[in-house]
Amino acid sequence: MTATGPAPMKIWINGQLLPEDQATVSVFDSGFVLGDGVWEGVRVVGGRPAFLSAHLDRLREGSQALMLTGLPSEQALRTAVAEVIEANGLVDDAHLRIMLTRGVRREPYQNPRLAGSGPTLVIIPGHHPVTEAQATRPQRLFTVHVHRGAPDVQDPKLNSHSKLNCILACIQANVAGADEALMLDPDGFVATCNSTHFFIVRRGEVLTSDGRYCLGGITRGHVLSLCRELGIPARETSFSLTEVYSADESFTTGTLSGLRPVGEIDGRQIGDGQRGPITERLQQAYAELIRRPDGD
Repeated sequence: MTATGPAPMKIWINGQLLPEDQATVSVFDSGFVLGDGVWEGVRVVGGRPAFLSAHLDRLREGSQALMLTGLPSEQALRTAVAEVIEANGLVDDAHLRIMLTRGVRREPYQNPRLAGSGPTLVIIPGHHPVTEAQATRPQRLFTVHVHRGAPDVQDPKLNSHSKLNCILACIQANVAGADEALMLDPDGFVATCNSTHFFIVRRGEVLTSDGRYCLGGITRGHVLSLCRELGIPARETSFSLTEVYSADESFTTGTLSGLRPVGEIDGRQIGDGQRGPITERLQQAYAELIRRPDGD
């Protein structure tokens, strides 16, 4: 008997659900030739898209910044998301990548006026198990020389397809044998990781960057709210690597993985090198939050 892998996913492209091997976009699409578009990653929990309203708000905010026109309505986006979840039988351990580009250009050049076909909407589903091992195994981070840019260069608040600085940071972290890159802001303070947000715990207080040089993370925001609910002191502030190295705990946050502990940064052990008690408490609270029926 021949073993078979998972069934091919069905991918949404401009109103059509297509098998993976038929799901293609034009080589002249703005997202492909120039990285001209915005995207959102949405976790699927209990068969529903978690915190979808917040993700759609951020998608529309980015679209307005890029002056994308002809956008689908919020209800159309919600319908598309629901159809992708149903068509692929997604329940748990899954996620969606919602991508919106300026559309097909007549020529592969920068001028947005060359895109006359209207936007391209793609929704890609995927299975991404969140295991107990991921929740407990401490990550190793490495501070890279690639800094986060200022808003007048490329605004970190814009979740655009253009992720080259984060990719370069990730390459350097990979070469260093780390799980993720820790990135500094233009002034040398800690900003964020290449694909997740970064937190430390010092003397019982949770600290994260002041937010000027990182994406407005949805999981990040929920963790700060949970701290307030649980009576855990928390601040958005500037801090240096010296303060990071002497932290009692550290963790990262992201849509796919939730909260993950950090045990080592630049060869320095953080705390006892294991998941700390505040990290574990916030993990448990977030796991409950994401499964609330009203978690839209």
